[in-house]
Amino acid sequence: MTKPLTTAAFFRLFPDDETCLQHLFTVRFGQGYTCPSCERLSNWYRIKAERAYSCQWCGHHLHPTVGTPFEKTRTPLQLWFYAIHLFTTTRHGVSGKELQRQLGVTYKTAWRMAALIRDHMADVDGDRPLGGPFKTVQVDETFVGGFRRGGQGGKGKTVVFGMLEKRGELVAEVVADRKSGTLLPHIVKNVRAHTQVHTDEHRAYGGLATINGYWHKSVNHSIDEYVSDEGATVNAIESFWSHLKRSIGGTHTSVSAKHLNRYVKEFEYRFNRRNRPEAMLPELLSTFRPLNG
Repeated sequence: MTKPLTTAAFFRLFPDDETCLQHLFTVRFGQGYTCPSCERLSNWYRIKAERAYSCQWCGHHLHPTVGTPFEKTRTPLQLWFYAIHLFTTTRHGVSGKELQRQLGVTYKTAWRMAALIRDHMADVDGDRPLGGPFKTVQVDETFVGGFRRGGQGGKGKTVVFGMLEKRGELVAEVVADRKSGTLLPHIVKNVRAHTQVHTDEHRAYGGLATINGYWHKSVNHSIDEYVSDEGATVNAIESFWSHLKRSIGGTHTSVSAKHLNRYVKEFEYRFNRRNRPEAMLPELLSTFRPLNG
């Protein structure tokens, strides 16, 4: 496993805004790109007055930032790239205040940048189906935020639901509640048929064995069982929940229910690249939706 880029190496790679814009042009278009206006293979020339390149034949402009988190920003591209670098070199996330301090921008700008970066991470990660025949997926839900009264239940808390393939990827998202009518459709959507599905004793999972041919095994936490006699366990996904909650509490103090899914998806993205952290920055700086998408 290679370590992520150091800060010094980052600034050697992206020393100024012009280098960042050229990077975006190269990964999205490149010389020889067919002009969408005159439909000819073209060399493209930098237009100094704006973040754009011009077709050698008809003068049509390409804007490399269109369709990226940087599209409507006046913030220097190098600061955007550096903010993304910060998101890829931490396990616990980056707060708006930390971005404000590191980038020298207003808190409002830092918060907006962080939100768009989280959305971009979620977009790049996607949600590929998990499991399949002879594979195991752990399924669990947890409460995040809010408060408890009398130590019971999840009063005021938000429900986060997750599915984690053994030695594989994770899909997690905020859901409305813990009812079977809410949770089971998420499993059907994200877990392939004929997967061995491990859950705890929560009764919402009771109908799993009759859906998609899932092989359902459960572990009973109410009797302090964490690995059943059949080998069922949700320890791995519970470990992810612990990391998520510690990170939110330590980095952000608290996160509103309205924005929580962004943070969940950020941590999902980072978790799914836990064995190749060095790939995160190049991926986030080169993977964007097609302009017609």
